[in-house]
Amino acid sequence: MNSPGFLGGQLTLCLLAATFLCPAQSADVPRMNQVRALGSHNSYKQAIDPSLLTLLRQQIGKRAEGLDYHHLPIEAQLDRGLRGLEIDVVYDPQGGLYAHPKGLALEKERGLQSPPYDPEGLMAKPGFKVLHVPDIDFRANVYTFQQELAILKKWSDAHPHHLPISITMNGKDDGIKRAGYVQPLPFDRTAYDAWDQEILQGLGRDQLITPDDLRGSHPTLEAATLAQDWPKLEESRGKFFFVLDEHGKKMETYFEGHPSLKGRVMFVNQEEGKPEAAVRIVNEPQKDWSYIQYLVRNGYIVRTRADADTVEARKGDYSRWKAALISGAQIISTDYYEADPALNTGYHVQLPGGEPGQWDFLLLPPMRPLPSLE
Repeated sequence: MNSPGFLGGQLTLCLLAATFLCPAQSADVPRMNQVRALGSHNSYKQAIDPSLLTLLRQQIGKRAEGLDYHHLPIEAQLDRGLRGLEIDVVYDPQGGLYAHPKGLALEKERGLQSPPYDPEGLMAKPGFKVLHVPDIDFRANVYTFQQELAILKKWSDAHPHHLPISITMNGKDDGIKRAGYVQPLPFDRTAYDAWDQEILQGLGRDQLITPDDLRGSHPTLEAATLAQDWPKLEESRGKFFFVLDEHGKKMETYFEGHPSLKGRVMFVNQEEGKPEAAVRIVNEPQKDWSYIQYLVRNGYIVRTRADADTVEARKGDYSRWKAALISGAQIISTDYYEADPALNTGYHVQLPGGEPGQWDFLLLPPMRPLPSLE
C-alpha cells in the first residue's frame, strides 16, 4: 500500500513498545526534543530554468534529475505546518562573487531564454547569499541570507506560539572546477563569526535557542543532551534553532575556541561521545532506523530524510518515509510535502494527522492528558 497514511504493522509495534517500555523523561513538563515535525530539504530552492536544465541533462545525463525539484516560498511552507527548514549559504564578504552565474551565460550563448535574475542587484552587495550549486542551481526564493531571515522573523512574529523551528545549514564552498566558473570562498573562523552575527542581527537573541541554552550548568553540551535537559517546550515556542551540517575540519573550525559551542549560535552535527554532541544528521533511515532510535532515546535531536534526489517521488516509493517514521527522528525532511504533478506518481508525505508537530513516540511526555501541538 503506497500511501503516506499507511504506516505498516512495524510502526504500530514500535508505538506500542514505546508506550509501555520507553522510560519517560524525568522532567514534569515536556521538552523541545520530545516533539517531531516535518521539514523541507533545501527549502529555499527554486526550479532550474528549463533551458538550463536541458543543457545539464545533455552534459551529466540522469544525474540532472536529482536537481529537478523546487519549493514554495518559505513562509508558505510554514503556513502548511512545516517546522524544519534547510538553507544553504555562500560566503561573499565583498559582494558580487555570485552576481553573474555561468548558467545564464551558457543560455545566452545558445540563444536560449531565461527569466530575469537579480533585477535589484542584491547579489552585488556584501553578505551571505542563498543558493544550492554555484553557477548552475542558483535560483532561490531570495537572494541574500538577510532576506531569508527577515521572512522568518516576520512570519514568527505573526505566529508567536509556533513550535520551535529547526534550520539546518550548509556552508557551500565547492565550485565547478572549470574556467569561467566561480570558486567559492572557504568557511574559516572569520566567515563563521560573520555567519553567527547575521543570524543574531536578523532574528535577535531572544528568538534563538542556542547551545548555551541547552548546556546551562552542565559541564558539556553532550552532558546536557544525555540528561535530556533540553529547553522546556513552552519556553521554546516562537523560536528557532540552527544546526551546522558539516563534518571534519570544516565543522571543527566552527567551534575552535568555543568549547562545547560556548558563545556560538548554531549547533553542529557532531558524533556522540564528543563535548559538542547534541544534534545528529542521519539521512538513511532504512539502514539506520535502530541507530536513530538509540540516539533519540539518549537525548539527541535527529534529522533524517524521507526522500532524496527525486528518487522516491519518481517511483511513488514510501518505504524510506515509513522507515523515517519508525526511527523516531524528531525532524523528517522531504522535498515533497506536496505532490509534483509533473511526476505523475502523487508522491507526497505529511505527519499522521497533518498537524505541525506530534509527540515523539520514543519520548512521550510524562503528563496526561497530552497538551496539543498546534
